[in-house]
Amino acid sequence: MKLRAIYGAMLGAALLGSLGATGAQAADAVTLQLKWVTQAQFAGYYVAKDKGFYKDADLDVTIKPGGPDIAPEQVLAAGGADVIVDWMPAALAAREKGVPLVNISQTFQKSGMELTCAATSGIKSPKDFPGHTLGVWFFGNEYPFLAWMAKLGIPTDGSAKGVKVLKQGFNVDPIIQKQADCISTMTYNEYWQVIDAGFKPSDLVIFKYSDEGVGMLEDGLYANGKKLADKAYADKLARFVKASIKGWEWAKAHPDEASMIVLDNDTTGAQTEKHQKRMMAEVAKLLGDTKLGYLEPADYERTVSILLSTKSDPVITKKPEGAYTHAIYEAAMK
Repeated sequence: MKLRAIYGAMLGAALLGSLGATGAQAADAVTLQLKWVTQAQFAGYYVAKDKGFYKDADLDVTIKPGGPDIAPEQVLAAGGADVIVDWMPAALAAREKGVPLVNISQTFQKSGMELTCAATSGIKSPKDFPGHTLGVWFFGNEYPFLAWMAKLGIPTDGSAKGVKVLKQGFNVDPIIQKQADCISTMTYNEYWQVIDAGFKPSDLVIFKYSDEGVGMLEDGLYANGKKLADKAYADKLARFVKASIKGWEWAKAHPDEASMIVLDNDTTGAQTEKHQKRMMAEVAKLLGDTKLGYLEPADYERTVSILLSTKSDPVITKKPEGAYTHAIYEAAMK
């Protein structure tokens, strides 16, 4: 009897261990593809993972950093991610080409894109652009610039009445080496790299895309629209969005701590504490004040309208249908 009791206890323990292992494996896997490298631009997602918000939502989240040779839209199309962080112009352009991207939540509700010019260039307003060289990011990031030039009626062919476009790498070298009069920058990143390179604010003339009426939606969450009808998939995304918003709320309330969490996740060692804390402070300004993660229809319509305005070389040729949904956000907020 004693042996039976011991065997029974051992069997019970084994069963409990098996059930525990099964429970641990039951968490739904989600892969998030970032638009760029690990930095405070994505702090909310790293915070949600570090603080256990994803785990509490029964999610096992893998965060994949981006880079200059990674197109999030292609990663999602190939099945390499469940959700991607993308700018709406690039997402809508990819959607028109057949990638079933649907915006499920809008993290950045304000644009951080700007054109930073050397004051010595003589550029004081957009009407001074013709005859100058402007650094522009490509790989989908050129769309806001092209829309702006189309609005101004300025050719981008390098002609006397137009501007010469320099294909800018993801750095600020062109303005430092005087290869370009102006370069593309983000309020939370490259602008500060220019400052760190020795420029003073008085040495620069800044044009914010939002101030020029061409500010478009940037970092949003996009998923595979063809799978949204699957209730289990939609539920998983809703839990992901809810936990991510919680991560962003925490990051906004604890910017310095959030920056350190980002640094802990930077496997390259390229980021610095000073830069990440500065970036987090600027990123916080781009988040929604009351409905973080909510896509305002008016902002979507404005972005689409600007994209459709580029008649000569249109980013999109027709108004998209079904390019966003509030269903996931609303489920997340319940």
